[in-house]
Amino acid sequence: MSAFRQSLTTVLAAFVFVLPAAARQPVLPDHWVGTWAAAPVALEKQEGFGKQEMTLREIVHVSIGGPLTRIVLTNEFGTEPLKIGSVHVAKTTKGDAVSLLSANALTFGGRPFVTIPAGALAVSDPVALSLEPLSNITVTLSLPAQTISRVSGHASADQTNYVVMGNAVGRSSLSGATAIHSWPFLKGVETKVSGLHAAIVCFGDSITEGTGSTENANARWPDVLAARLHAGGRTAKLGVLNEGIGANRMLREGSSPAALARFDRDVLSLAGVKFVILLEGINDIGNAFNPNGPGYPLSAEDLIAGFEQMTVRAHTHGIKVIGATLTPFGGAGYASAQGESIRTALNEWIRTSKDLDGVIDFEKATRDHANPSVFAAEADSGDHLHPKDAGYKRMADAIDLSLFTNKK
Repeated sequence: MSAFRQSLTTVLAAFVFVLPAAARQPVLPDHWVGTWAAAPVALEKQEGFGKQEMTLREIVHVSIGGPLTRIVLTNEFGTEPLKIGSVHVAKTTKGDAVSLLSANALTFGGRPFVTIPAGALAVSDPVALSLEPLSNITVTLSLPAQTISRVSGHASADQTNYVVMGNAVGRSSLSGATAIHSWPFLKGVETKVSGLHAAIVCFGDSITEGTGSTENANARWPDVLAARLHAGGRTAKLGVLNEGIGANRMLREGSSPAALARFDRDVLSLAGVKFVILLEGINDIGNAFNPNGPGYPLSAEDLIAGFEQMTVRAHTHGIKVIGATLTPFGGAGYASAQGESIRTALNEWIRTSKDLDGVIDFEKATRDHANPSVFAAEADSGDHLHPKDAGYKRMADAIDLSLFTNKK
């Protein structure tokens, strides 16, 4: 063989070995990922909705940024079709005011209005509203006069939103608006980003929802987690979606569907989800052994079975499950010795389970070291069940950010 042919053979052989290695690292396509979300329920005491034309202006705090935006509206608990006359999304300036320079009129299949069937939701067409991480945006909806027997939305927003009669969608600020503290008909905000992006769902009850945190301050533990992730400058950007509902229970319906009943709607159906943090069970325990009211049978094994069911369902969809230990509740209105023993047993299972993909020890982060059954004074909001801002920060700071990788 000539020297030239031998050299050519060597070069070609090198390509044979190099190309397969490169092929193992495909560029991931852009996709939609949730940057804000709230879990809907059937809202109570919404008298006046639908009796005449009205405008809702709702403010949300997004977690990750992106060049395109779309929103998700909900009529999942409605009993009649819901008519939405028009929708705008814009950057928030202050209070009920928005920047009209950033305002975008949304469409649904190319139309500026949408009718959402009872029990359904609607996803808008995308618009070129570039989202900044950890910023506030405002969604403004006009509702024509109609019959609305049941409003779908998130009950406790810890955020001041606004309602005014008539169609005020295109105004920079509202005149004569009434403050509300829920998110009616608004379920999520999504952005289109690179394949390196994904979402974390924080799934739980009022402690995840943020009860006891400062209103309009975005001081819930999922908010603080989002800020930590952003400050870390990670290549893989992670949206944080708060799917907590006050008084939610894992196994029983109350003012909201049980966690097992809403898991598909509030976790599996969301855009770009790769991780879920499970913090559920304290309301099951408290109500089962409430010294001030009727109880019901409950064991730690019942709650463990619930965790296992959610874990199996998440894994089926390629979602990693991170268990979070239940925070102390000694001194709360429904605290009991029996309940404390079950909380302790459940937390031990969470810490040692081989089924979970990771653990966050919220109990350790918030408990009083001298009496682990109660909150540390610095973390307690005062009701001995919910943290205050400093307690929520302790929770978020206790999260090992290396949990959110795809190395496992």
